[in-house]
Amino acid sequence: MLGGKKISVIIPAYNEAERLPKVLERMPDFVDEVVVVDDGSSDGTYEVAEKFSRKDARIKAVRLGKNCGKGCAMREGIRHSGGDIVVFMDADGQHKPEETIKLVEPIISGEADLVIGARKVEEAGKRPFHRRLSNIITTRLIRFKLRGYVYDTQSGFRAYRREFLPEIESEGYEVETEMLLKAARMGARIREVPVGMIYDDAREGRFGPRDVFRFLKVYFKF
Repeated sequence: MLGGKKISVIIPAYNEAERLPKVLERMPDFVDEVVVVDDGSSDGTYEVAEKFSRKDARIKAVRLGKNCGKGCAMREGIRHSGGDIVVFMDADGQHKPEETIKLVEPIISGEADLVIGARKVEEAGKRPFHRRLSNIITTRLIRFKLRGYVYDTQSGFRAYRREFLPEIESEGYEVETEMLLKAARMGARIREVPVGMIYDDAREGRFGPRDVFRFLKVYFKF
């Protein structure tokens, strides 16, 4: 607990048995609970999370019967969490757990309701050109809709005051866009803080053309 607030971290995970341990090992002491949602993995991700839960009472391992997407896993994670502040973090090690403090402090101090971990320019610049280009396009579209400036609209490293945690309808990676647009519509005060990112091009294949169409569907719907 930090500042009298219970902190929950939700980690959607799909085939991350190899990388997940490093994420869980670096989880800050002030985090009250960690909900790892295995999204129908075939590599033992759930078993890894369950093993950690036996050593650390804060960790909960949740298993989905089949792979249904990041949004689906996040929705299930919310259902199993009880924190006043809910943090979302990827399981592949690209986010640095120790930087969670940067996201929760503005909410605890009453300055924000949603805090986005904005990936540094020098880190984001290491991504492949097509990913950087798609991120630029989607970000500008969202800024136009929000009538405001948000530097990194697609970052999955975020913290929400629970009252401004929107109901998730999306199944895939478009969930980041849906939640941002809904939170803004709810009147959430949005703030960004700079965070590092450890980019791994081995995970690149998970985002494809289908996700672009899903983004556009969410963009025009919400």
